[in-house]
Amino acid sequence: MKIALATPPFSKSVDDALFWLKKLVQEAAGQGADIICFPESYLPGYPLHEFKPKDRTPGILEAALKSVCQVAAEFGIAIIIPMDWHFVDGIYNLAYVISASGEILGYQTKNQLDPSEDKMWLPGTKRELFEVKGLKFGIAICHEGFRYPESVRWAAMRGAHIVFHPHCTGSDVDGPHLTDWGARSNPYYEKAMMMRAIENTIYFASVNYASKYPESATSLIAPDGDLVAWQPYREAGVLVAEIDLDLATGLLAKRFKPGLVG
Repeated sequence: MKIALATPPFSKSVDDALFWLKKLVQEAAGQGADIICFPESYLPGYPLHEFKPKDRTPGILEAALKSVCQVAAEFGIAIIIPMDWHFVDGIYNLAYVISASGEILGYQTKNQLDPSEDKMWLPGTKRELFEVKGLKFGIAICHEGFRYPESVRWAAMRGAHIVFHPHCTGSDVDGPHLTDWGARSNPYYEKAMMMRAIENTIYFASVNYASKYPESATSLIAPDGDLVAWQPYREAGVLVAEIDLDLATGLLAKRFKPGLVG
């Protein structure tokens, strides 16, 4: 099947984010993709030090989610849409999964927060496995996939073919000027993507923004650790690639012996 990874610019507002969402979804559907994933906290936007989203009220976010469901149904493609979401006890960083008919299938919370995020969101406590057209997948959000490999192995041990990894690294103000994917001088993020795939024998799909100074690229890694495709740094767009579910055996993940580590 074909999957799509969206690399939008940092949005100026929820309306701007929804404009880019529909544009990239339409492009992905036009190339035959069955599912598309967006970067971390895409609605209303990741709260960088230079960018503080204002459109964060429950009503605005609920209306935005409804719009995403309508876009999914319009173009007949499943959407993974990372959002901030209000619950009774506070705001969570999560990703909703929406079917090609516009139905909400569930959500995955970010359970392992970066220390800098402790005042932004509450940490979730559960992990979920999803399925779309025979594709079984998990979701690990940013810090989880980079520094807590257990979040990816959890899904792989339960039959996931792929783990989607919406994240946010980089800035529009300053940072490194990357040119070569996986270069030795690059931040470690792309190396971590390779490890999450090869240590579990599944696909790993990591999704970032098109910032001026990204620290990692939107990337698809094969179960053997090879780079399948990546979106050029600083370039907004959608990456569509075909994956072979038979290659995602989860062999190494399923051989893990939890009893040996207590």
